[in-house]
Amino acid sequence: MKKRLGIISLFVILFIAFITIWNYSYQLGLEEAYIPIEDHSNIYAIPSESGVFKRSEHALDYSNMPIDENHQRSLTTYYKNRAYHGAPPSIPHPVEEHQNMGGQSCLKCHENGGFTEKFKAYAPVTPHPELVNCKQCHVEQNTKTLFTSGHYASVEAPKAGVNNALLGSPPMIPHQIQLRENCLSCHAGPSAPKEIRVTHPERVNCRQCHVPNNKEMAAVGTFKRVSNEE
Repeated sequence: MKKRLGIISLFVILFIAFITIWNYSYQLGLEEAYIPIEDHSNIYAIPSESGVFKRSEHALDYSNMPIDENHQRSLTTYYKNRAYHGAPPSIPHPVEEHQNMGGQSCLKCHENGGFTEKFKAYAPVTPHPELVNCKQCHVEQNTKTLFTSGHYASVEAPKAGVNNALLGSPPMIPHQIQLRENCLSCHAGPSAPKEIRVTHPERVNCRQCHVPNNKEMAAVGTFKRVSNEE
């Protein structure tokens, strides 16, 4: 009797161990394949490269799509819709208050773009459709104000065609990548500004040739004011 109970107990322990190991292995399989860089003091890498390929399924559609000469966006209008270079674009149209959280409202036009007859323009494609609380960063334009414009120091926006390291080399990326990992959102399709619309959207591994030319700001000390008393 004791021998039988011992064998049953052994099988129960083995079964529990199997379930535990299987569950642990299953949970590991759900994690993203990302190996963190322990020492990145001299390496400016993006934590995730997967964003570059998010719209790769539309790459051939973009390359075969004719250019609508009458409804092209430009860098001028692109920058005009921002408080400063690098700021989230403002919303140039009214937004219903009960739809101000994004998700099912904003993504109807801005997930895949398309021509909007009301505004006679192509809706820009968001590079981060997973962030559905749109108005947390994007606000409606407000042209009515009691304040007059001041003499704030402006940040000069990068210009197209001057970001090549060498003559004929691929242009470098002149902006931060955070929240803009999805290159084809801004650089391909009819909603892309004509000055930065890529000629080869089918080559979806953009950062194989194009590299950032600026330092990723990660340290808090970078943003601290220098005290004269120190």
